[in-house]
Amino acid sequence: MSRFMSGVFAAVALAAGAYAVTGYNSQTRLPELPLVGAASAQEAEVDTSTITEMVLGAEDAPVTLIEYASYTCPHCANFHTGVLPKLKEDYIDTGKVKLIYREVYFDRYGLWASMIARCGGPEKFFGISNLIYKGQSDWVRAGGAPEITEALRKIGGIAGLDKDTVEACLQDNTKAQTLVSWYQENAEKDEVEATPSFVLNGTKISNQSYEQFKALIDAELEG
Repeated sequence: MSRFMSGVFAAVALAAGAYAVTGYNSQTRLPELPLVGAASAQEAEVDTSTITEMVLGAEDAPVTLIEYASYTCPHCANFHTGVLPKLKEDYIDTGKVKLIYREVYFDRYGLWASMIARCGGPEKFFGISNLIYKGQSDWVRAGGAPEITEALRKIGGIAGLDKDTVEACLQDNTKAQTLVSWYQENAEKDEVEATPSFVLNGTKISNQSYEQFKALIDAELEG
């Protein structure tokens, strides 16, 4: 077992259950079991301010859309490959919407994917995320933990990250624990119960079709 795996298992092992789909309102429900190690992380008062918010769009866009998603959630993959490209073209790239992406962790595999996505910094984050979501059906079924980790390493390589950089990111146990604490804070604050979930200008909404998103965003833009 690698130093990365043993460290994460001990410090931020996540509730079992992986990415089982419930079909609930085109979303995946969060597991009822709490994250193992959550209490100790909170008691240690982890400084989550070190986690960078990943943002697409103009900072002064009139509409802010926060997305909560898990890399192992099939409905999230559907949003990223189907709905998001249209929203990006029509609203994000035109300066009307700012998208803030926040990870949710069902399992350790989603956490590892997050660490790969963040490995290239904000400049490469969304590009790597797209690769992770597009290849989701392959890497989540690659086998056990070693095979899935290797599949994620390969995605990092495709994105232009060198091997040493990828390994350093995967073995950053402090970052892993901080990400889990950050996720818990955000999920509690915005009452996230399923993925993907969204907060549109302060109002929580569930997963939508492009047409439904468009109607809601247009209403916000019209004031």
